[in-house]
Amino acid sequence: MGTLSIRIPDSVHDEIKKMSKIDHISINQFIASAVTEKITALETENYISERAKLEDKKRFLTVLAKVPNTQPGLNEE
Repeated sequence: MGTLSIRIPDSVHDEIKKMSKIDHISINQFIASAVTEKITALETENYISERAKLEDKKRFLTVLAKVPNTQPGLNEE
C-alpha cells in the first residue's frame, strides 16, 4: 500500500472529518473511496468515448428510432 501526502485547504479537511465521522469510517478510507469513485467515473467516460469511436452513428440512430416514445410509468403487472 502506498503513502501519499497531500495539501488541502483547512475547510476541505474539516468537511472530510465531518463526513467520515458520519459515515463511521476513517479519513483515509473516506479519501480512498472518493479517489476510487473519481477514477471509476473517468475510466467509464474514457471507455464510453472509445466505444463510441468504434460504432456507426447512423446505425445507432436507426436502432434508437425503434424505441417507443412513451412516458415512463409504474410497472403494472
